[in-house]
Amino acid sequence: MEFLEVSAESVTLQEVQRKVDDWIRSIGVRYFSELTNLAQLVEEVGELARVLSRTYGDQSFKDSEQQAELSDEMADVLFVLICLANQTGVDLGVALTRNLIKKTERDSQRHQQNPKLH
Repeated sequence: MEFLEVSAESVTLQEVQRKVDDWIRSIGVRYFSELTNLAQLVEEVGELARVLSRTYGDQSFKDSEQQAELSDEMADVLFVLICLANQTGVDLGVALTRNLIKKTERDSQRHQQNPKLH
């Protein structure tokens, strides 16, 4: 079970997509439907928002609440996003690179000229 190998080294998005696919096919049996995974993604983003709002915002954790680990909540969001990418044939590495190029071309001067950022 290669997907269980833990390493301190960084992995590429392509490697992570493969590991998630291996995990789904061996442990998860199959992918949930795309719409189910969309609902799962929204749920996980909500859990991440809850931790962020209580850690960095004005709300505090309830006494009965177990304080979740921020990195774990982020990983949950990433896991479901990777599932959706795998299901729909999106190479996240390629998609992110294209998106950064688009943002650079569009925003290269806009942020530099924004007085709110200085």
